[in-house]
Amino acid sequence: MVAIPRLVIAAPASGHGKTTVASGLMAALGAKGHVVSGHKVGPDYIDPGYHALATGRPGRNLDPHLAGTELIAPLFAHGAAGADLAVVEGVMGLHDGMLGTDGFASTAHVAALLQAPVVLVVDVSHASRSIAAVVHGMASYDRGVRIAGVILNKAGSRRHSDEVTAALEPTGIPVLGVLHRDDGISAPSRHLGLVPVQERAEAAGQLDRLAARIAAHVDLAEIVRIARSAPDLPTVPWSPGGGSGGDGPVVAVAGGRAFTFRYSETEEMLRAAGCRTVVFDPLRDERLPDDTAGIYLGGGFPEVHAADLSANTPLREHLRIAITGGVPTVAECAGLLYLCRDVDGADMVGVLDVPGRMTPRLTLGYRTAIAPADNLLAVAGTRVTGHEFHRTAVDPGGEPGWLLGGRPDGYATATLHASYLHTHWAGHPSMVQRFVAAVRGASPVPAPPRRRRAPTPDLRHHGDREATPGLVDLAVNVSRRPRPAWLDAALRASLDDVARYPDPAAARAALAARHGRDAAEVLPTAGGAEAFTLIARARPWRRPVVVHPQFTEPEAALIAAGHTVHRVLLRPEDGFVLDPALVPEDADLVMVGNPTNPTSVLHPAGALRSLTRPGRVVVVDEAFMDAVPDEPETLSGRSVPGLVVVRSLTKTWAIPGIRAGYVVGDAAVLADLAVHQPPWSVSTPAAAAMIACASPQASAEATALALEIAADREVLTTELAALGIPVAGTPAGPFVLVRVAGGTREKLRGTGFAVRRGDTFPGLGDDWMRIAVRDPQTTAALLDAWRSIR
Repeated sequence: MVAIPRLVIAAPASGHGKTTVASGLMAALGAKGHVVSGHKVGPDYIDPGYHALATGRPGRNLDPHLAGTELIAPLFAHGAAGADLAVVEGVMGLHDGMLGTDGFASTAHVAALLQAPVVLVVDVSHASRSIAAVVHGMASYDRGVRIAGVILNKAGSRRHSDEVTAALEPTGIPVLGVLHRDDGISAPSRHLGLVPVQERAEAAGQLDRLAARIAAHVDLAEIVRIARSAPDLPTVPWSPGGGSGGDGPVVAVAGGRAFTFRYSETEEMLRAAGCRTVVFDPLRDERLPDDTAGIYLGGGFPEVHAADLSANTPLREHLRIAITGGVPTVAECAGLLYLCRDVDGADMVGVLDVPGRMTPRLTLGYRTAIAPADNLLAVAGTRVTGHEFHRTAVDPGGEPGWLLGGRPDGYATATLHASYLHTHWAGHPSMVQRFVAAVRGASPVPAPPRRRRAPTPDLRHHGDREATPGLVDLAVNVSRRPRPAWLDAALRASLDDVARYPDPAAARAALAARHGRDAAEVLPTAGGAEAFTLIARARPWRRPVVVHPQFTEPEAALIAAGHTVHRVLLRPEDGFVLDPALVPEDADLVMVGNPTNPTSVLHPAGALRSLTRPGRVVVVDEAFMDAVPDEPETLSGRSVPGLVVVRSLTKTWAIPGIRAGYVVGDAAVLADLAVHQPPWSVSTPAAAAMIACASPQASAEATALALEIAADREVLTTELAALGIPVAGTPAGPFVLVRVAGGTREKLRGTGFAVRRGDTFPGLGDDWMRIAVRDPQTTAALLDAWRSIR
């Protein structure tokens, strides 16, 4: 018999605040001097991270499907050893379990296995007396589950919560506390649920505030009394085995912010089997731990951290050499992606010569898997239980790791097992035994000679840094043609008004007329850069996506505003053409250039429009659209909900010092931008330039200039091709992108020509250069210089 005071935190459905309340209770009870053990019903990895932060102990999972019903009480007793109170957070609604199984693996099922009383958390924000009916139904539905109290969450006012409390009195179920709305303690979400605690520096501070709020508004003494009312549990604590790590072989375990998903029992079982587990961080560490004889790559978010994982070339090379050299390796879900050739264009380890891709569809559910052949983890015919949880896809090939309902999943050999399936090794100890046996027979692979880590792109580097005095400027995309007389006249005339504060109203009206839009659908800005800053600050973006390679200011602005950016990397072999399916379905902000800087690719307007959907803002940077004859793919004249277009006047009209740009699109989005715009940010000369460049005369002249640019670009691309240097994609803007031998850019500088380096654009390396389109004479001089350095 095991005497552990315990209770289960449940809810009528997902979204009522179980994680918030459970984590807050754990922290509040700990602050009162209790040693608290945190547990989670189901396979979820993220919530136990918050539990661990709250308790200072490992978060534990209790899942009858993964480990078997007979292990739930023993695993609970093992995890709660040394604690004087245990809090178990439920999953979904109280009675929701595996479909078609009458509630198997539900919170109610686990509460019954643990003989634990239940505290129900109920979101009351959209009801009052009806809450009593919900709670009464929950309490009477299954008499084997004892609901010992209710915590009301997200109450709107004292009057509101009093109404709910009064309605609950006839049920005999006490209200243990009332929590009111407080957005300051909500954890941010993204495509697979809450953001892991390891990625949130502010999480500890928020948890402290939540604990104080729980202590002030929840009867902690009654919570403890309810937990102590649980009877002694007839069970024996689970044991991972009788050994210890000692001097056994090293198993390197991926950790850090990119690999946060693994069950605590996994490492305990490896250590009990005689292995030494050493955690390494694929984002930071440049080599595997010394003497690594086995590798475990668990779950996480490599797609979110793809750029930084890709930049760590020394570790990727060490992993590739070790795994291909026979070091036994287990990779689950994120680990599978990490071993692919790339993830959405970002280079990964490359042990598996297949790409990984984000998909619109979430794959989620319990699975029963069968080993199709003998492999690292199982013999042919072995059945295991697990779960899938991902929004990515990897095409199967070779020998699969598992058959999931007859469907092949992953890859497996005698030394490698990579699959989407997450398993709980406590429920399948033979997998551990088989893996450890392979580890004991393996020889560590030393690290290769140290290589330079790929530099993180400098998002604030722009072509003006390259175009130093004395060089022919092919690095900046500003036109070198003389400014028209009418524009210079407008700028000079504007100086007569600089003694007054600027008013952009006339500029807004002129730009609206230029695009056939309402004035509310246009916002003048101090160049495109200010527009990107306003967009980054306009809303609390949950999942901002930037399509790269492209102009880097949008991402730099998002990062400066405190957002975590997801990159979609377009590939040179695809001509840097956007496939809308690459954009994550849950993205609420998508930023893409058209034509894109630096690739010069012009995306079809239809493809960009297809990105729009309710709840999402799509930003199209058309800074170079006026350099495309007739602007066939512009969206500046299209009124589409959630779509905004950023335009610039500085390139074609050669006025970067004036800082003249504007945003045109959804009036509701522009209103949010305007709230963050400083007063008088658009100067009087900039407003004058906007009015002048919006005139019919300017439009006609821009078309003529675009035709000249197209002709000059044809000369440049033809001459480069003759030199054996094809340009990337199908260029449509006033610049082209080329891939060249190392050192070419520096050698060209030595001959007097400045071109734009490519390695500061995410998705490109130092073998890429952007070349501005100039007149045929300048192009001829460049090519002569190029021939001289070959």
